[in-house]
Amino acid sequence: MQMKAYDLRAKIVVQSFLQGLHRSPYHGISSQFSEYKVYVEGDDLRHLDWKLFARSDRYYIRKYEGETNMQCHILLDLSRSMDFSHVGWSKAEYASTLAATLAYFLYGQRDAFGLLTFDNEMIEFLPARLKKGHFNHFLAALEHKSTSKDSGITKALKESLKAIKKRGLQIIISDMLMDLDDLEEQLSYIRAQGQEILLFQVLDPVELDLNVDEASLFEDLETGKKIFVNPELVKKEYQEKINAHNDKLKTICESHGIAYQLMLTDQPLNEALAELLRVRGKGKF
Repeated sequence: MQMKAYDLRAKIVVQSFLQGLHRSPYHGISSQFSEYKVYVEGDDLRHLDWKLFARSDRYYIRKYEGETNMQCHILLDLSRSMDFSHVGWSKAEYASTLAATLAYFLYGQRDAFGLLTFDNEMIEFLPARLKKGHFNHFLAALEHKSTSKDSGITKALKESLKAIKKRGLQIIISDMLMDLDDLEEQLSYIRAQGQEILLFQVLDPVELDLNVDEASLFEDLETGKKIFVNPELVKKEYQEKINAHNDKLKTICESHGIAYQLMLTDQPLNEALAELLRVRGKGKF
């Protein structure tokens, strides 16, 4: 995260991730993910790759060229609440690095990728493509910061319904600190269109545990409201409320068949790649 360029960050994370796979039971296929998917019950057994099974002790179905390309759009929250920082970098910087890392990995797997950034409305939309130069356009779009104080993910999801017609995977990256009832309705609409969804909730560790040593003045980055808080007096109640909020979010995701993963801003990004690979292997793209 000390490197300024998103492409360098992404390259380092992806290369480290692939090197780790070489040392895992996946050894021998890390450069061929676009040609295989993990076997799930119901797949045609005629397409099992027995040589790969002998090397990895795992079952994989060989995919043909017409089946390998996935269309993926990354929906990135750049609202003011994402500017919060307590670990040396903000949630927005971490989330943008995550988006760049996922895009770099998808590009290496010959999957088309696009980007939709939003605050209280859509900021920029890049349709999913797989061609030379598109990754540079993707990185440039990450530099367009929000000027709005509010977050409006439900409005962004409505825009995605209009803009994204082809079935594929939508990856949502946001702190998800919002009213969840409206969110659930929009997510259900997207799922009804046949889209797969992978949701990364990005939080700073202090937002999860309120581990602050002394009484401090807290400011709501979206409303500007300030409040003086003694963490020792409110920590237990705060943790109960944030845990209840996150549990509700996870329940919504489970009920609609949405993959969910919490990412804290001090957490290695390769864990997100592992989740993408899991979803990619199970998806019907």
